[in-house]
Amino acid sequence: MSVIKHEDQRVAVFIDTQNLYHSAKNLYKAKVNFDAVVKAAVGGRKLIRAISYVVTTETGEEQSFFEALEKIGIEVKTKDLQIFFGGAKKADWDVGMAIDAIKHSHKVDAIVLATGDGDFIPLVEYVKNHGCQVEAISFGKSSSSRLREVVDDFIDMDVDPKQFLIGARGGNRFKRSIKKVVGTDTDEL
Repeated sequence: MSVIKHEDQRVAVFIDTQNLYHSAKNLYKAKVNFDAVVKAAVGGRKLIRAISYVVTTETGEEQSFFEALEKIGIEVKTKDLQIFFGGAKKADWDVGMAIDAIKHSHKVDAIVLATGDGDFIPLVEYVKNHGCQVEAISFGKSSSSRLREVVDDFIDMDVDPKQFLIGARGGNRFKRSIKKVVGTDTDEL
């Protein structure tokens, strides 16, 4: 991967909120610290825009989450959850996120996609072919290997998950299991 990062670089971050949310929940039983995600994605460069793509439900219980995102400087784009006959639900922002990334790619030096979704590979290739650097940040364990290959840089949030999580539980489950079996603290091994 060939990547250039310097403090004068203009960066836009596009956050696939559902993708990161479900990855953190499934991998770590925790919530994402979106402020930390944006800071790592920007990496000391000039943030031009950070947009989070979210879904609203009938209950509206997610409103406080949306307000928290806005409070830390992340623009929130909402879409209603679609419920189909038979109970199937759909909440997909891929096309909207891709269109926004393309629209902004000529105004910035780097686009950072906060997702591990391989559906964004054609977007990455298109934007790169038009002269804009494309990076991704996500949990590597739940990210498309092909996406990781095509971006100019990939920040693997699994390298230091505590930096990107709120309320992680079970993070030391392995250590506790070893301690039960071995009868000693793993730090002593």
